[in-house]
Amino acid sequence: MINDILKNLSILNVFWFIIDLSLILLGNRLLHWTVNFVSKKKTYPSKNFFNSIVSLLNWITIYAVIFLFLFSFPNRKWMFRPLYSQGEIDVSFFLILIVIMSILFAHKLIKLLTTHVLKPVYKHYNINNGLGYTFNKIIYYTLMIIALGISFKSVGIDLTGLGTIFSVLGIGIGFGMRNIAGNFVCGIIILFERPIEVGEVIQLNEGIGRVENIRLRSTIIRTAKEGTLIIPNQYFIEHIIKNRTGSEMIAEVTVSVEYGVSTEKVDKVLHEAVSKVKGKSEGILNEPNPTIRFVNFRNRTMDFLVEIPVINFEIKEQIESKLRHSIVQSFTEEGIHLAPYEFSQVLLNKLEK
Repeated sequence: MINDILKNLSILNVFWFIIDLSLILLGNRLLHWTVNFVSKKKTYPSKNFFNSIVSLLNWITIYAVIFLFLFSFPNRKWMFRPLYSQGEIDVSFFLILIVIMSILFAHKLIKLLTTHVLKPVYKHYNINNGLGYTFNKIIYYTLMIIALGISFKSVGIDLTGLGTIFSVLGIGIGFGMRNIAGNFVCGIIILFERPIEVGEVIQLNEGIGRVENIRLRSTIIRTAKEGTLIIPNQYFIEHIIKNRTGSEMIAEVTVSVEYGVSTEKVDKVLHEAVSKVKGKSEGILNEPNPTIRFVNFRNRTMDFLVEIPVINFEIKEQIESKLRHSIVQSFTEEGIHLAPYEFSQVLLNKLEK
């Protein structure tokens, strides 16, 4: 193939290739400038509309450069030479290239449609983000399946035969793929029933995170401490998930002190520690007020719970850390000692159970 491309190549061909390439890039810059100029006028559509146009222009430019490269050489017969025949279809390199570029272009168009065109429509009709996300996913997968089906047909691939093959393979590997199939079905259920939605805050065991993306097999959760978590969709169907969206986010710190210390004094010192944190930190809500409660007493310790309402889960652990620093400092100044960790007592309690 390389020999066919280089055959009969001359300096004149290279010169005209450079000229045509320069004109394509110059035209792209002029169109960008025109779009940016028009977008500044308030009488025209929103900025998302122009972002879609700019993105589309970039893809068209890339495709134009590819075709320019292919058709700038004297010998182009190799592109149309049949690689194989399927029925009445002669499949060549050029046909395969067109199919690949069509699939990529369809992917880009669908993304532009769901991101920049449908988003204002959802906003106009007061469709919430979760339902809009579900619609986008359904539209994307449906149109991409259609695009892939048309592309396979164009290169002579019989989809009926593929369906038969996959059915036979499905019987053989069904047991090994049951978890993947289960996650796939659960992903569809999540998209339609929407027990969780993108942007919501949920609690997984002791961790709290925000839903970033719901895919057909797994869901992406962003947490403040563990980072990004990839959770199989089946987990959300089979387990109890606490949806913390719209509920108060509380920074909690439990403090254990020894017997013999005045509980009123401990309560007062904890209030002072909370006041220091509130005065130096952002992200703490003014309402409701922080609470300090005497929640439990054990063999030689007394437990106090400090709760401070915060704006979101990202700030929660930061406030908890600052609160612990402040409590230690205040206890040291007042001569209050934290209860020691009694390993022997804990072990004894476990053995008794």
